[in-house]
Amino acid sequence: MTPQSPRIYIYKITFEEVLYYYYGVHKEKKFGEYYMGSPETHKWMWDFYTPKKQILEIFPFTDEGWIKAQEVEGRLIRPVYNTDKWCLNESCGGKSSLYIRRKVGMKNKELGRGICGLPIEERKKNSKKLYEEGKGIASISLEERKNISKKVGMKNKELGRGICGLPIEERKKNGKENYKKWKENGTGICSFTPEQKNEIGKKANETNKKNQTGIYSVTPEKRREIGLFCKERGIGIHSLTDDERKELGRKSGKYCKENGLGIFAETKEDRSKRATQTNYQKWMCLETGFITNAGNLSRYQMRKGIDKSKRIRLN
Repeated sequence: MTPQSPRIYIYKITFEEVLYYYYGVHKEKKFGEYYMGSPETHKWMWDFYTPKKQILEIFPFTDEGWIKAQEVEGRLIRPVYNTDKWCLNESCGGKSSLYIRRKVGMKNKELGRGICGLPIEERKKNSKKLYEEGKGIASISLEERKNISKKVGMKNKELGRGICGLPIEERKKNGKENYKKWKENGTGICSFTPEQKNEIGKKANETNKKNQTGIYSVTPEKRREIGLFCKERGIGIHSLTDDERKELGRKSGKYCKENGLGIFAETKEDRSKRATQTNYQKWMCLETGFITNAGNLSRYQMRKGIDKSKRIRLN
């Protein structure tokens, strides 16, 4: 190998006007040939701004050298191509970035190919089969899923990406538009009958209670903290006016009554019997000794800031 022999090298492209950068590996046909990368997604930046190339490391001009160079390129790109907004690399080691995946997903939806070409019933059937066989997400333990979800959520919040990158008003708007589409097309939650929704809710509640997930993973103190946070920022139910809440309550009550959900799933006799039994139950707060029925004790303990689990039934 002479000083003028072709080279294999890792390079970094930067731009004089902006902070964007790009990593790559190149195998020369002749020494010192002009080469400034081979971008596809962001090629316009090379034309619009002034690119500069820095050679980071040179490797032997052999098959082993080429393999080693690609390994080093992967180590450089992997930590940044999905997290640093200034990185222009859209693939790493055969894997595409989130941007490219979203783009491909939208194209598949538009053309009805891949999973987007299957009817909803078939998708549900395939998902159920994977779950039963312990494949896909079902091959990961519940604890691992929790940890992965937590890490992804925190990373999204830190980088302001996904739903965390949208202002609250835009999230509300998107939620309303999505629900409208689901209702029109009979998709999402709107694809289920009231009975199916009721059954799904019961099963989900039982699973959450058993695994201590969802609302059951949050302590009473944390729930109060979340409630105050939402109230201060006007999130959820607190984003509505008093009149809107009343109207929502009336609509919900009417809907439950028409479809026999919630309290209307019981007969009048059952409701009366349960109310009588509940009112005659006596509970005592273990911190203050206050005795009353379950509902009143809950309100009492909440006002006092006492954990609602600190109670005992007397009869």
